[in-house]
Parts: sequence; C-alpha cells; structure tokens
Amino acid sequence: MFQAGQEVLVVSCEDDPRAAGRTGRIVDEVPPGPLTGGRWTVRGIGLLIGPVLCRTSELRLV
Repeated sequence: MFQAGQEVLVVSCEDDPRAAGRTGRIVDEVPPGPLTGGRWTVRGIGLLIGPVLCRTSELRLV
C-alpha cells in the first residue's frame, strides 16, 4: 500500500504511457476505490504530464 506524499517510480502506466520511467508522488489519502477503478493518482511526473491514474502493479517505491 502507498500513502499520500510517497515518491514512486512509474514502471508503466496504462492511463498515460509517457509517465513510464518517471517519478512522482501519490496524491490519494485513502486506498483507491471504484471511482478511480482501483488506481492510484500520481502527480508531479513532468511539466507536460498531468496527474495520472496507475495500478499498484505499475508503481514502485523510490
């Protein structure tokens, strides 16, 4: 499980493939639910990449 503010490496991302290989921070205060399809919100990935939704299997702690 991840917590808000943790830095993660985006290994892959179905939502936006440009995010793969970049680092960002978890936004969610609670574990993801049905609204996001069970995916975590990650932001701060890049200047031209907005927040993305990634599954747990697509993320690694830095």
